[in-house]
Amino acid sequence: MAINKKIKELQEKREKMLLGGGEQAIEKQKALGKRTARERIMALLDTNSFIEYDLFVEHEARDFDMAKKSLPSDGVIIGSGTIYGAPVAIFAQDFTVAGGSLGRMHSRKITKIMDHALMMRIPLIGINDSGGARIQEGVNSLAGYGEIFFRNTISSGVIPQISVILGPCAGGAVYSPALTDFVFVVDNISKMFITGPEVIKTVLGEEISMEELGGARVHSEITGNAHFFASTEEECFDQIKKLITFIPWNNGQKAKAFEPGEPKREYNIEKIVPDDPTLPYDVKDVIRSIVDNSDFFEVMELYAKNIVIGFGRMGGRTTGFVANQPLEMAGVLDVDSSDKAARFIRYCDAFNIPIITLVDVPGYLPGVDQEHAGVIRHGAKVLYAYSEATVPKLTVIIRKAYGGGYIAMSSRHLRADFVFAWPSAEIAVMGPEGAANIIFRKEILSSEDPDGTRRKKVAEYKEKFANPYVAAARGFVDAVIEPSETRRFLMHSLNASENKTVQMPEKKHGLPPL
Repeated sequence: MAINKKIKELQEKREKMLLGGGEQAIEKQKALGKRTARERIMALLDTNSFIEYDLFVEHEARDFDMAKKSLPSDGVIIGSGTIYGAPVAIFAQDFTVAGGSLGRMHSRKITKIMDHALMMRIPLIGINDSGGARIQEGVNSLAGYGEIFFRNTISSGVIPQISVILGPCAGGAVYSPALTDFVFVVDNISKMFITGPEVIKTVLGEEISMEELGGARVHSEITGNAHFFASTEEECFDQIKKLITFIPWNNGQKAKAFEPGEPKREYNIEKIVPDDPTLPYDVKDVIRSIVDNSDFFEVMELYAKNIVIGFGRMGGRTTGFVANQPLEMAGVLDVDSSDKAARFIRYCDAFNIPIITLVDVPGYLPGVDQEHAGVIRHGAKVLYAYSEATVPKLTVIIRKAYGGGYIAMSSRHLRADFVFAWPSAEIAVMGPEGAANIIFRKEILSSEDPDGTRRKKVAEYKEKFANPYVAAARGFVDAVIEPSETRRFLMHSLNASENKTVQMPEKKHGLPPL
């Protein structure tokens, strides 16, 4: 009988904790279109797979009448479960409890599950929904954030770290998601900012809404702080589950292999790229024409659209793709696209994912704005990332490959393992028109028919330099291939480089142009 009494007591305590901030606070949360913290965990993980830890943890604050306040689970739920049967560690801040504010014990719970994830070498998923530091706990809150940031950093490149912003994420709290690998946001729900609208109004006298300041679209389209944008929480969870299928559980493994499938017939690689080199096309269709089942999972789709990054499978194995997008700014490299590409290249390298690069680049974007924005430093990040990467690197030059853009986009000179070019490839210092105007300037100006002479010299330059055969003659291109041969050549190259090993100079770490 005594044990039954104890069990009943446990059940009552547990039910009280599971209510979080209470029914009224839960109703308010749902009125905002938001799930509760536990509902979010259950929606993301496999059914009945979640095991919660530290349910009965309580805060230790005593100032400002905090001793009289009960904060169930101290406003954060931690535990582990599975996604598609594989283990993950997870935490979710509970906005119904003191606005999900972070205090000493709240942060200790988060760092406990972070340590668990790193030790067990499993992915960590953090669901952020918090008003920020718990002011009543003073420096303890700041110390808590510091402990979290430190763990984000030492776990980087070891285990996947995924941040989900499902409410406010303000002040110092934003730096944890910024240190993780992938950030997911939901329209009209996610808010990220260092200083809120009230502070901006007080200091600068400017009126701005939270959505305009740091909403989901802002971070997906303008800042580049978010990698995936969703319209609903359900869509967001589906995105996370799909990402999980493409990435390995830690840096000592490779991503799980799937049954391979042929690309869909609707993506005919021979009909995607126009004959006229001045006309645009969607490079994502080229990717879909070569990946298994034409399934391409794009990352940062709404940001720096002039370059495309994401995951696909070749022969059942995860592969990272980096491709210039002729539909946007002719596919030039600029400050934002360089940052976007470099970070993705480094992620793939850290987690043993081969990289396929599709090249159609007229070079780096010229202009005073770009120069002043630091295009030299940002552009160098791509050079650094490709040079440092030791995973298999395969390159296909589709069309333009001019100047520094040719070098930066995984050229042989940055140690690409295999470089292929289509017959339409133009590999040169610059475009034929610009080059002819410089090289043959005197002849053109002194000619009786300048326009005719210019056309003749442009054609001459194209014949001599703007083609793949000059580079192939020097061994910078391994093979000039037909578009229809692309998937076969890439599959062969991936198989050949399966056991690639590289010896790098011994050093503590390099110094990328951050």
